[in-house]
Amino acid sequence: MTPHPPHSPHSPRVPAGRALRLTVLVSENATWHHRPLYTEIVHRAHAAGLAGASVFRGIEGFGASSHVHTTRLLSLGQDLPVSVLVVDTEERIRAFLPGIEELVTDGLVLLDACEVVRNGDEDRDGAGNGDGDGRAAGAPPEPGAGPAGEPPA
Repeated sequence: MTPHPPHSPHSPRVPAGRALRLTVLVSENATWHHRPLYTEIVHRAHAAGLAGASVFRGIEGFGASSHVHTTRLLSLGQDLPVSVLVVDTEERIRAFLPGIEELVTDGLVLLDACEVVRNGDEDRDGAGNGDGDGRAAGAPPEPGAGPAGEPPA
């Protein structure tokens, strides 16, 4: 199977090298048109063809309200912090930012320069080390394996 070019609708990915990480910190109860705000951000990132987005729910935190929200207190455990991370090339993230600024009225939006060392999809589609065994190029065979990485006879 021929891999799709980077950022095609079928196989978005960030090439190894310099990238930009967008982090959006919001309350899990924040909404956009009766939908969780973090869900709206993820779906917009997907529609924009960005490489990927992940949502992480915090176990404790506070923001502008100065109230500490935690999973340990039942009364405040309903409004925990949520972070949405998106990594892609700088130009693609910066093009996506105006839509985020429209959505996030009460939260924190961060940009960090980062470096993509390895895109996890490379080994799955054969674009990694060329042998399709999931090991990095030049990595030694697993213990107990034969000279070419095969199990012993």
